[in-house]
Amino acid sequence: MTTSDKPDNDPGAAPAGTTGAAGATGATGATGPTGVAARDWETASADPQYRAAVVDLLGALAYGELAAFERLAEDAKLAPTLEDKAELAKMASAEFHHFERLRDRLTGIGEDPTLAMEPFVAALDGFHKQTAPSDWLEGLVKAYVGDSIASDFYREVAARLDSDTRSLVLAVLDDTGHAGFAVDRVRAAIDADPRVGGRLALWARRLMGEALSQSQRVVADRDALSTMLVGGVADGFDLAEVGKMFSRITEAHTKRMAALGLAA
Repeated sequence: MTTSDKPDNDPGAAPAGTTGAAGATGATGATGPTGVAARDWETASADPQYRAAVVDLLGALAYGELAAFERLAEDAKLAPTLEDKAELAKMASAEFHHFERLRDRLTGIGEDPTLAMEPFVAALDGFHKQTAPSDWLEGLVKAYVGDSIASDFYREVAARLDSDTRSLVLAVLDDTGHAGFAVDRVRAAIDADPRVGGRLALWARRLMGEALSQSQRVVADRDALSTMLVGGVADGFDLAEVGKMFSRITEAHTKRMAALGLAA
């Protein structure tokens, strides 16, 4: 994913402004990982339903990374300077590398990456179509806010995964440099014209709603993933924990908005 507001590059850290599933009372409590989270892939994947959930998760992430690569390459055309264009091209390259890691992992466990991604194409393409930015600044806010919401969601799920899959998922969610870049450029634009802030704040609120709806649709359409979240596969969330999870994601979004200089 393109963005993260973690204070450092520790892939195990929870997003700023959240306790994170790994830091709460879930699969990785103070005494260390338990249940599936304490197992490796070879052991955990003996459960066919768990395996199906992981294949879905990797497929969704892989297509998300591929779409992010395409979007960043497209956004580079809107860049006002050559420096900005080069920065976005570098980030797009990082996203494609993340996609390759996920694709190779799916192949390595005997799954067809294309088949794994296909169930998520319509939902993700629909999200990007509904939230197509009209200019350079909206594109930056989308990458920073929209992608970060998705990353927070996947980090929450990662706490319930086997150790091998968890390490991969957290690695591909690492910031590619877009967070600081987006904050600097958006704040500079608001300083130059404060009226820009109101427009971008409305845009970010729309992104928040669309991103949460899209995440919920993706999960609801896939039985294995939904079972993982509400219990029954791995160390899944119960329904109350799902509500807490989305509260943590919303809190992190509010902090990102403040970093941009926008009202949540």
